[in-house]
Amino acid sequence: MESLHFEVSHLSPSSKPPQRGQWSNKREFILAVVGEIIGLGNVWRFPYLCFKNGGGVFLVPYVLFLLTCGIPIFFLEMSLGQMTGQGGITCWRKICPLFEGIGYGGQIIMLYTVMYYIIILAWALLYLFSSFHSELPWASCNNTWNTVNCIDYRLHQSGNVSLPANATSSVEEFWQRRILSLSGGIEEMGALRWDLAGCLLLSWVTCYFCIWKGIKSSGKVVYFTATFPYLMMVALLIRGVTLPGAADGIRFYLWPDPSRLSDPQVWMDAASQILFSYAVCTGCLPSLGSYNRRNNDCFKDAFTLCLLNSATSFFAGFAIFSVLGYMSYELGVSIDTVAESGPGLAFIAYPRAVAMMPLPQLWSVFFFMMIIFLGLDSELLCCLPGVCLCCWSLDQCGPGSGHRPRPTPHSPTMAHSHAMAHSPAMAHSPAMAHSPAMAHSPAMAHSPMAHSPGPHTLKWTPPSQSGGLSQQHEARGDSQRRQRFSS
Repeated sequence: MESLHFEVSHLSPSSKPPQRGQWSNKREFILAVVGEIIGLGNVWRFPYLCFKNGGGVFLVPYVLFLLTCGIPIFFLEMSLGQMTGQGGITCWRKICPLFEGIGYGGQIIMLYTVMYYIIILAWALLYLFSSFHSELPWASCNNTWNTVNCIDYRLHQSGNVSLPANATSSVEEFWQRRILSLSGGIEEMGALRWDLAGCLLLSWVTCYFCIWKGIKSSGKVVYFTATFPYLMMVALLIRGVTLPGAADGIRFYLWPDPSRLSDPQVWMDAASQILFSYAVCTGCLPSLGSYNRRNNDCFKDAFTLCLLNSATSFFAGFAIFSVLGYMSYELGVSIDTVAESGPGLAFIAYPRAVAMMPLPQLWSVFFFMMIIFLGLDSELLCCLPGVCLCCWSLDQCGPGSGHRPRPTPHSPTMAHSHAMAHSPAMAHSPAMAHSPAMAHSPAMAHSPMAHSPGPHTLKWTPPSQSGGLSQQHEARGDSQRRQRFSS
């Protein structure tokens, strides 16, 4: 009678499969998400949108989209990563293989974000290094990059000079001719800016050493990079509200204009600000949430972090518009003419206002350090899932990032096979005992179960060598049972 026999050999159980990394504590996760979602948009975009779209009335569509879009999507992505334990791509594959394209789309968005954030960091670093001069280089026209049309706004402030029609301020020339070095057109390549290239290299190197060990290094970095911008923001706010004209700037920032609610653009700006500042649909939130424990209260975390993000945007508006109010007061113009959004606010409007303060170098250093750390946080936490685009997902990256272990003999599949090997029903099955096809099957002879490494290795013995199932089973039954109980 032909029969099948499965022999189980017990190897050393000391080797364990690699486990997925986790945050060392809850604070690291909270600070990492804070660093990701609170960035430059909170400082240079939200205050301007609030001012442009009706002041305090802008908060109506903003809060509406916060409750109906921001918090639900934020919670969805964070909980998706936490429950699946996967990165920004493979978490969607767990739901449905067709949804994997959503993850790739988010990675493409993240790639663009990483590219423009690193350029902003290079600009901010060059401004920071320029702030240590005895005189701020954008405060005067006595520099090599200035043109004959350059004007010193301090002289314009006192009204001692008449302005030509094509006059440009010293701040604008510093930005356009010193930092950007704008050429006459796309056909003019221009020369290589070694100082700007050095700042760009420094930005990349800093970002690399912040994430080179995955969450083990980035989890420690965020203790400083996520909290330091708040200290700078508080310092700038305290200085701003003590300046003359600060009350007028804050009034322009929050003065309500209910008629603006009828403009669809106001609602579009509110929705875009929510989706942009909450970093949704980019793959970052599932990646960061995937390193949480499965029993973590992610709903409470999502609700708290969303409120903190919006509160930071609202708070930053006071620090920005108090200084812009001071600048409009000194220049004798309306705030409409000095308020700008985006890079224009960070690299033109605010540096001009800082240069008019006492101790301008100190406040310039504070401001650009705040910009650098806001951008660095978003950059390095964007890079965590972004650099894994070639690795298919975040959880398959190198040490420190934590990778999902492959199936091992400890997995449910192998454990089930181990139980089947010792099952009396399997051992005495007439179909298995009398099946020549199964006995001589090449698939069984070359099955991964027969060669699977690990603490338990299943090996198939041909019928000709087994000597019959009943005798072999009776001879080894007691020893196998003792081995199973001892293991």
